Amino acid sequence: MMKYQKKNGVNHMQDSTSFTQLREELITRYFTLSEKAKEIEKELKELKKAFNSYFDETVGKHEKGESVVGDYKIQRIIRSSEGYHNEKMVQRLEELNLVDCIQITKQPDQQKIEAAITLGLLGQADIEDCIVKKTTNAITVKKI
Repeated sequence: MMKYQKKNGVNHMQDSTSFTQLREELITRYFTLSEKAKEIEKELKELKKAFNSYFDETVGKHEKGESVVGDYKIQRIIRSSEGYHNEKMVQRLEELNLVDCIQITKQPDQQKIEAAITLGLLGQADIEDCIVKKTTNAITVKKI
């Protein structure tokens, strides 16, 4: 049986060795924690919205700010990034005759490759070593 040890008010599994069978208590615990995580994320989102509204009112939109309340210091940090609207920028560079500033990217056309395979122009064996397969593991638990 899996034992839990309480650290800082949180249960932690003592033994994380490999499992040969699943126990209902572990699945129940996973399900319960998953539901709590969803609730917590929702509440955090609401709190962040309230804090951002506070800073919008007190220091202005998109402005950094900080406040000390009791034993806590809350800060809003503003991060910004910028990029180019690709189509618009390429068009502008072409208009300005600055085609050297435009990057040409070669990439396979999946639809045309599939059509070539269907028509027999390209065999699966010809491209087998070019195919990248990705797999990811996901755990889902639903109460039944």
